[in-house]
Amino acid sequence: MSDFGDGLAQGADLVAAAENAVAQATAPLGGRRPDLLAVFVCHPDPGEVARAGARAMEVAGARAAIGCSAGGVIGDGRGVEARPAVAVWAAALPDATLTPFRLEATRTETGMVVGGMPQRRDDDAVALLLADPYTFPIQGFVEQSGEALRGLPLVGGLASGPGGAGAARLFLDGAVHERGVVGVTIGGDVRVRTLVSQGCRPIGPTMTVTAAEGPHLQGLAGVPAYRKLEQILRELDESEQQMVAQGLHLGIAMDEYADDHRQGDFLIRGVVGADPEGGTITVGDVVEVGRTVQFQVRDARSADADLDWLMTRHRGDGDTAGALLFSCNGRGRAMFSDADHDVLAVRRGLEPQGVAGFFAAGEIGPVAARNHLHAFTASVLAFG
Repeated sequence: MSDFGDGLAQGADLVAAAENAVAQATAPLGGRRPDLLAVFVCHPDPGEVARAGARAMEVAGARAAIGCSAGGVIGDGRGVEARPAVAVWAAALPDATLTPFRLEATRTETGMVVGGMPQRRDDDAVALLLADPYTFPIQGFVEQSGEALRGLPLVGGLASGPGGAGAARLFLDGAVHERGVVGVTIGGDVRVRTLVSQGCRPIGPTMTVTAAEGPHLQGLAGVPAYRKLEQILRELDESEQQMVAQGLHLGIAMDEYADDHRQGDFLIRGVVGADPEGGTITVGDVVEVGRTVQFQVRDARSADADLDWLMTRHRGDGDTAGALLFSCNGRGRAMFSDADHDVLAVRRGLEPQGVAGFFAAGEIGPVAARNHLHAFTASVLAFG
């Protein structure tokens, strides 16, 4: 008998698939009612998604249930993208404190007000968060969560799938919602870890930002930023130059006091523009003068190596009994040879009894003890 289980089922009858996935996920619990259930549904019709999600929650009867629509789901050791499928994850956590919550954002004359904020308990260990990015300012919320939630780690992802605005569905304790955020704080007698694989490797030297205005880098190591980038590119071999042409990123060191910045020490942000005449480079975040940065590239080989390195690094932290995986929808078959890559890496590296999740439109997870919204990452919530 296990405390964790996962299941994945496909088929034209999505409600039947939901029932099947619940049966698979709860079977290892040996007849015990799950304390925490996660449900992820892939289907182009939001109505079908809602019916399947509601049925999964009803059949499982969990103490707390959460989930969302997705462009692809993960369970049973595999990933399924862009095809009707339901993934379910079940956990027996009898000594855990589970507090479901739902957030909605309302615009007022003075700005955006978020309603439904959970009260942080002293024994809270993490909050699981699923969001509709079209109806909630999730990036700003995540960036400010350290103060609002007193440093509580957040992990999760943005609901994805076909249809764009209005198509997302969020599940919470038997109800289906069309907007906002659903979440569960997890505390009490439970051991959790959050792991984030950003999938990049550095190129060129680490540099100090010597001039900047918001997201526009003007100077790197005392040289105009664009000219410094040209210098670095000239020193790369042909294969690395081709990787840069496919997409360049910037790593922002999270600990300025470290003597040596290595893999995993950087928050990765995309380079979104460059101005040869002005000598500037624009990145997808505000970078302050004095920060240490390093250019980064990402491809399948780098992403594979980074995830394996992360699993190896944390394997010695103790046994992992279960895990939830939030993998970017730009990974899977878009980056690797198949959609199974990330879940197989987690199973191989951490050896959990049950692991499930979905392909997200953005992933939430802490880097260097600060919560961030990411892209192209694999974010993992691991249970001991």
